[in-house]
Amino acid sequence: MKKVIEIRSQVSVGRFGLKQLLVAAPVLLGLAAISPLASASDCGTVTIASMNWASAELLAEVDKFILQHGYECDANIVLGDTVPTLTSMAEKGKPDVAPESWTSLRPPITQNNIQEGKLLIASKAFTDGGVQGIYVPKFIVDQHPDIKTVADALKHPELFPDPEDPSKGAWSAGQQGWGGTIIASQYYKAYKGKDAGFNLVDTGSAAGHDGSLIHAYERQKGWIGYYWDPTSLLGKYQMVRLSSGVPYDEAEWNRCNKVEKCPDPKPNEWPADEVNTIVTKSFADRAGSAYRYLKTRSWPNAVVSKMLAWMADNQATGEDGAKQFLKKNPDIWVKWVDPQVAEKIKAAL
Repeated sequence: MKKVIEIRSQVSVGRFGLKQLLVAAPVLLGLAAISPLASASDCGTVTIASMNWASAELLAEVDKFILQHGYECDANIVLGDTVPTLTSMAEKGKPDVAPESWTSLRPPITQNNIQEGKLLIASKAFTDGGVQGIYVPKFIVDQHPDIKTVADALKHPELFPDPEDPSKGAWSAGQQGWGGTIIASQYYKAYKGKDAGFNLVDTGSAAGHDGSLIHAYERQKGWIGYYWDPTSLLGKYQMVRLSSGVPYDEAEWNRCNKVEKCPDPKPNEWPADEVNTIVTKSFADRAGSAYRYLKTRSWPNAVVSKMLAWMADNQATGEDGAKQFLKKNPDIWVKWVDPQVAEKIKAAL
């Protein structure tokens, strides 16, 4: 727009006559058409993956609102899970955006897709990264101070009874489709959970996984299984992440711990994770300022946990959480966008 204003100023002082002004009009319109504000909608239709856990749903809905109202994109949410979503993004170019992708949960082929340029890492979704692992209730550790590692806990199947078979312990790996479920199931093999008297439990859904933990905790029963942070649930229930008892071995991690069909995983430390926003190359190439927003947007972990707790307490959806966040935290999100975009978002709220 600056160029247009400059040209108009020159016209007013006689640099162009009327005839020249009429000739210049299409040029002026062309400049307006390619100005940053006008080109914001070049991103067109954008599909955003909402994974089936609360923080991913919240991030997806915030991105949808900002892209839709701030950048005039035709933004839509599609449901997804880590492995199928990233595979589809590389092979089919859809969805366009995965707001929350945990490094350790990605299938090995995804790193190849990133190196080949099919997928791009836009930003860190969480500035502090993410923590995953095998958790038990704090009251179990308080009552049994000898339990410090995963191997220590597996010596006591009686402390973690399977509701369907109390003679066995229950190892809750999470629902199918989660990258964390693959790793937790490989841990079960690595630490010889079956030989130790534990059943590998498929909780069926995210709600079922959470429900198994809540049901056990509120009855002061033991629970052992996969969980991650930041989450509202770990903010409400005191849980302890167990050490693996061995140092982290990156080669072993990539060889077998995160590979579903690998038959001989070894005990390994679950590393702290970088959590990224991943986009397809086609989106990055066409989206302009909308892509620059995703490269800037990064959530402080404490803010995520606070919002997840609000959503849990109010039985709110990700869409509800997004509007609450945008209304209550302008000091955070205005830093992610240009001032003109921020005004559009505020008006939409």
